[in-house]
Amino acid sequence: MMNLPKSMMQDSITPTMEQLMFFHDHIMLILMMIMTVVSYMMIIVMINKKTNKNLLDGQMIELIWTVTPTMTLFFIAAPSLRLLYLMDEINSPMMTMKIIGNQWYWTYEYSDFKETEFNSYMDAYKKQSLRLLDSDSRMTLPMNVFTRMMVSSADVIHSWTLPSTGIKIDGTPGRLNQASMMINRTGIIYGQCSEICGTNHSFMPIVVETVPINEFMKWMMK
Repeated sequence: MMNLPKSMMQDSITPTMEQLMFFHDHIMLILMMIMTVVSYMMIIVMINKKTNKNLLDGQMIELIWTVTPTMTLFFIAAPSLRLLYLMDEINSPMMTMKIIGNQWYWTYEYSDFKETEFNSYMDAYKKQSLRLLDSDSRMTLPMNVFTRMMVSSADVIHSWTLPSTGIKIDGTPGRLNQASMMINRTGIIYGQCSEICGTNHSFMPIVVETVPINEFMKWMMK
């Protein structure tokens, strides 16, 4: 079972989440550089009045603090747009899962297999279960298989969210939203409905168990 880390982000289990974490670190590095430079300039201005006059009247410094933010935004926007494209691109999925949000449970349908559909409710009575995070039926997925997730809702807007995969997709009544993921390790991952869809929305846990593809096929044949 995968332990939930105490850090701000959960351990990544998909290449998409790994890229999101790299992008987060990239942005934090830029922010630290900006904070250091601005703090240094503020201290210099407060200490040296001559420097203060040069900063207010110099054309060169005005050019610098106009061009520098522009270049900074470029270094932020370029990897951001690339990541958005990778997250939105769905090309020839090997498997399709249909997920429907209900009050207060999830319905999972394996679209590539006949008559494979079940409901998943919160289970607070299992021994050694995580409070508000465990379910009575887990969605099982094969490892290293590019999977398309199609999410909808039967009543109100829900949000199917798995933080360790980098997926947060709304389930809207009368509409199909889609996302993709490829889990690169085995284990159990947890999530919850992250939309305020009613008084009991915190009782809609998501549990996904990833197994090798041969075990997945055996599970499907049962």
